[in-house]
Amino acid sequence: MESDVPAGADGARGGSDERPSEGRLSQAFHLFDLFPLSVSSIGPVFSVAATGGVMAADAGWWTLPAVAILALPFVISGFVFRLLNRHFPHSGASYHWSGRVMGRRMSRYQAWILILAYFTSIPPIAIPAASYTLALVAPGYSAPPTVQMALTLFWIAFAAAPLLLGAKPTAQITKVFFVFEMVSLLAFGLLGVLSLHRIGVPVHFGPLPLGGMLIVAVVAATVLDGWEIDSYAAEESQRPRTDPGKSGLVGAFLALGFYAVLYPLMFAETPMKLLAASNDSDPLAIWARRLIPGEHWVILVPILASTAGGLWLTTYILTRALYAMGRENLIMPAFGRTSKRNVPQFATLVVLGLTLAVVGLQTFVSSLGSFFNLVLSAAGFFLLAEFFLDSLTAIVFLTVGHRKLPDVSIQPHRHRLLLVGACFSSLVMGALLVTFFVYGPKAIGGGIDQTIGVLIFLGVGFVWLTGRRKPRMVTFSGDDLPVGRAALSGSAAEGE
Repeated sequence: MESDVPAGADGARGGSDERPSEGRLSQAFHLFDLFPLSVSSIGPVFSVAATGGVMAADAGWWTLPAVAILALPFVISGFVFRLLNRHFPHSGASYHWSGRVMGRRMSRYQAWILILAYFTSIPPIAIPAASYTLALVAPGYSAPPTVQMALTLFWIAFAAAPLLLGAKPTAQITKVFFVFEMVSLLAFGLLGVLSLHRIGVPVHFGPLPLGGMLIVAVVAATVLDGWEIDSYAAEESQRPRTDPGKSGLVGAFLALGFYAVLYPLMFAETPMKLLAASNDSDPLAIWARRLIPGEHWVILVPILASTAGGLWLTTYILTRALYAMGRENLIMPAFGRTSKRNVPQFATLVVLGLTLAVVGLQTFVSSLGSFFNLVLSAAGFFLLAEFFLDSLTAIVFLTVGHRKLPDVSIQPHRHRLLLVGACFSSLVMGALLVTFFVYGPKAIGGGIDQTIGVLIFLGVGFVWLTGRRKPRMVTFSGDDLPVGRAALSGSAAEGE
């Protein structure tokens, strides 16, 4: 394991001792900024709308135990993230932790998986944003590709605005969308409970669809992730070792709470054949029409708000990871530079620009559209792979590296329960990743196995190419921002 002695915020390890010329991120977030970021990044309303139909088609009522299969490993991951963040706060989060614990080569491969996991998650959010907008303002209108692209461009530009304005504006705008989404969730949950006697349908599990449940468990990775955004925001937190991790755990538990209410209500009040037939549309809208006939906009507005928030917050995670990689010369150094507002402007523009390019190819080029649909269908697989690698990092850290830390030498302690949990998570996630190659083609279509296999293999090339760049390790001190500077930082951010 590499040395765990923290360097300064821009201290380079493994390369030149000179301070890098890149700008720093601004320590602007406090706990009540990170908490809405973690919950909104999950996008509970959008997640149910985007995956409910697919899950109903693959597993029916067995969707609920299938999601539960993955729920426990993801909750354990929340505690793993909190532990690793306390020791190694960094905007690269899991990519950086892997480098500190598993070594540089493994870290570079995890960087590749991280890029795939989050980039393949962004276009599937941008495309529905345009579709929901059309359904809201022009229901029944069959829009030509140019109109769809124009709306997608609008939402990508809308997502870029809070990200480019700075950390504090991003948090403040997210809070507005967070409050609206929470009110909507509570309102629909209450309305669903009150309407159960009126529109309830029989519960029928039927035969155990093992393959369908396994696919649903992998798809659930796109539903249960997002809360980890606070770890990637560690360098922008006023208390980097304390607050990130706490808000992530709150987000993870709240996500489970939302889904434990919304999925059963939606399934119990909508015939399963309607939900299963809607795997290409919106199961939440079908449920909402049964709750409030003729008022389709009532559910479309919160879905659109949830989609928009998820778009810029998923982009946020990827841009902070790319910022860390650029700062360490793993990729182009331009990714590691910040603007006058202390945000990785180049990384943000590149990610959203590539998103627009992918959406454009999907929209206008049918052959490439089919290819990208297949690639983007792998988002759940790579998100699951990312968390699987994090669990492996935690196992190695808790068995080899943890006792070598200075604070543990002074006050010896162990995390036996967390080690057991990390081993359990690795087994469950690893098993799901392997079985996906068996059942994935049946649920997604032929070619998904080969597509994922090629992308996994390309990671070897990424490791080789990035290794030739002579990257340096840049660590972050993790010091709390002094109270006086925190107040000054907050007022400066408010004035941006």
